[in-house]
Amino acid sequence: MLIRDYDPADASAVTGMILPVFRSGDSYAIDPDIPAEAALAYWTGPERRVFVVEDAGTLLGTYYMVRNQKGGGSHVCNCGYITAEAARGRGVARAMLAHSLAVAPGFGFAAMQFNFVLATNTRAIDTWQRAGFRTVGRLPRAFRHPREGLIDALVMFRELT
Repeated sequence: MLIRDYDPADASAVTGMILPVFRSGDSYAIDPDIPAEAALAYWTGPERRVFVVEDAGTLLGTYYMVRNQKGGGSHVCNCGYITAEAARGRGVARAMLAHSLAVAPGFGFAAMQFNFVLATNTRAIDTWQRAGFRTVGRLPRAFRHPREGLIDALVMFRELT
């Protein structure tokens, strides 16, 4: 697997990965009816650094890195990760996480924070915890899950230096 910078030529493949996840409405706080163009614009916004995971010419995943806050909070980054449905269970998410943790200090970040990890996303929570993230906050009933109803969202944090 190769992790590289996003190229506009990747737009169709990235849209094909992110749109089903947004449409499912069970892991990102994004309107499930978001148009494809708006979904790609959100993912590749101007302040975001976007990467893709490629294997033999096929994109397996994508992630973005962005400053979590401006000004005094600009040393903390936030990331979003999506693995292509056909690539799940192949270590793509772990590879993206490892890559993001490795490159973030080079972009001036001293910490990484996940703002809204759904409590039902136990696989992600386990991955983040094994990578040294700790839950620093819990937002009770903060997300309307399409099957589980109102569920908690976690704030997870890890220093990088």
